[in-house]
Amino acid sequence: MSDAEALAGFVAKWRERWPEWRIAEVFVPQAQREACVAWFALQQELTDAAWGGSDPLPGEAKLGWWTEELQGWSQGRRRHPLGLVLQRIPAPWLQLATCVPALIASREVAANRDQAMDLLTPVAQAIRAIDQAVFDVATDVEAANADLLAMQLLVQGDAAAPLQLRARVADAEGEAIARAWAGGLLETWPSMPGSGRPPRIRQALLRTRLRRFAAGRARLQPLPALATLRIAWSAARG
Repeated sequence: MSDAEALAGFVAKWRERWPEWRIAEVFVPQAQREACVAWFALQQELTDAAWGGSDPLPGEAKLGWWTEELQGWSQGRRRHPLGLVLQRIPAPWLQLATCVPALIASREVAANRDQAMDLLTPVAQAIRAIDQAVFDVATDVEAANADLLAMQLLVQGDAAAPLQLRARVADAEGEAIARAWAGGLLETWPSMPGSGRPPRIRQALLRTRLRRFAAGRARLQPLPALATLRIAWSAARG
């Protein structure tokens, strides 16, 4: 398999989870689309490694590999196919590499929402800095943090919910806990001032998925086409 084919495979894996993007990306400038989906696919690789599966050890090993890879990108070297697109962008890849321990630590159940956000703040700051390089507009750190908590919930389900919420819904189990946490995230969801159009659109889709999950839909269920078009158009307008 060529590097180009491998790159297409990783992008396709992200698109499989987010089929809405086929519609939403018409609002993204053509010149940004390739880097956009590669950057989003990289975030998925990192967060899946941090939060996926019942055994944390394979994910930790994968994140250790990514630490070395991102350090290499900052020095002009690359091995992973996503680097075909991303490594040539003068982004602070080393900053992302240094926050991998925070991703690993975030798998542990937090005491409350504030602690959950604190654990992921270094990652949100790195995302903000790379968004600035990729889209020429920085993402709000608090909004990036909310994105991460929402993605963690979609990957981990009720395991992402903090202890404080679990105590508040003591009689709930499984999906009910996850839905309660989704509702809590939505109640405190920040605005996203000054963000680039692609992350703004993705956040709008993510927030809508979270809202539908809180209301009883399946956790990773994609949005209908017409709803996607409306949400993406509104988010693109800012």
